[in-house]
Amino acid sequence: MSSPRSAPLTGIKVLDLTRVLAGPWCTQNLADLGAEVIKIERPGSGDDTRGWGPPYLKDPEGADTSEAAYYACANRNKLSVALDISSPRGAELVRQLALQCDILVENFKVGGLKKYGLDYESIKAINPALIYCSITGFGQTGPYASRPGYDFMIQGMGGLMSITGERDDLPGGGPQKAGVAVADLMTGMYATVGIMAALHERGRSGLGQHVDMALLDCQVAMLANQNLNYLTSGVSPQRAGNAHQNLVPYQVFGAADGHLIVAVGNDTQFRAYCEVIGRPGLADDVRFTTNSNRVINREALVPVLTEAMRLQARDHWLEALERAGVPAGPINTIEQVYDNPQVKAREMLHHLPHALAGKAPVGASPLKLSESPVEYRHAAPLLGEHTEQVLSGWLGLPPEEIQALVGRGR
Repeated sequence: MSSPRSAPLTGIKVLDLTRVLAGPWCTQNLADLGAEVIKIERPGSGDDTRGWGPPYLKDPEGADTSEAAYYACANRNKLSVALDISSPRGAELVRQLALQCDILVENFKVGGLKKYGLDYESIKAINPALIYCSITGFGQTGPYASRPGYDFMIQGMGGLMSITGERDDLPGGGPQKAGVAVADLMTGMYATVGIMAALHERGRSGLGQHVDMALLDCQVAMLANQNLNYLTSGVSPQRAGNAHQNLVPYQVFGAADGHLIVAVGNDTQFRAYCEVIGRPGLADDVRFTTNSNRVINREALVPVLTEAMRLQARDHWLEALERAGVPAGPINTIEQVYDNPQVKAREMLHHLPHALAGKAPVGASPLKLSESPVEYRHAAPLLGEHTEQVLSGWLGLPPEEIQALVGRGR
């Protein structure tokens, strides 16, 4: 068999001026796809998330290293360069790097890079082919543009928390954020899409452009069907716990020894589900024969299903529903996720070389390309680990100047 082709973005150079999660998630995607990503970090402290622990990566003896797991989750395959962009020489070196790059990604506050000559207009003037992506809480325009934006507040402001959590009239009811920073992560993913689109367009025009990404925009967009539920009805969807607004039954049920998810997506599946749980007559009840009727009559149907589901153990239901073709699944801990045979078969865990840990675990990319696969080159870098390599190899700085920069904090 022939060797796989090179990763899709091989030869593309990215200047990464981001920190925390949304920006680094985007640039990690680009790095996984083969781009050479240079991460510029503050000397001495670096990306904020380097200190967001415990937990920290462990060294071969099991002791904590200085590298937080949070930082490691979003910065693999990158080269770290420690430069002080607030100094004239540091900013000039970043501009020189930008001259050699195809893409620049930053998540400073709106206008925050202008004083360093690193804003879009300044960089465009010296490299009009550069694709420049800005990631902020609220975007480059609008009355909130100057405000800082953080995932938690965006989940609230953008409507997600109004539909996440148990119903207000039930125990534990009230707004709830998601278990991971979904506004940040989705913005990172949308930013990746926008950059790839701009890169493709550059192939026609030869010119770069500004990609303006906002956490609030992405949070609003990702409401998906809930957006249209409101826009078509004029009624804001409410929190429904683990139930689905548009499908019934599509929720968590308690079994005799635990919980499972049942996700009935059509009327044929509902009939099969009723057979499995020993309530075949429900499928012929006019109140429940169609999904629309089941949604309308949810309060009458769900208690009957709940009672039936409590009669057998979780694994009994999972096996019986799988045989019947009814979507169902367990509620796994993350430990159980990585022990799942499907997750193992899809190789969603990798271990990469790391300067302090020896080998570091990484959650793999979900992108599976048959002929030009994702690359796993190295784990998240130490702060400034590649400063000398990049300043010498990319910019040709002599060793004495590099040492002088390192000695005075760049």
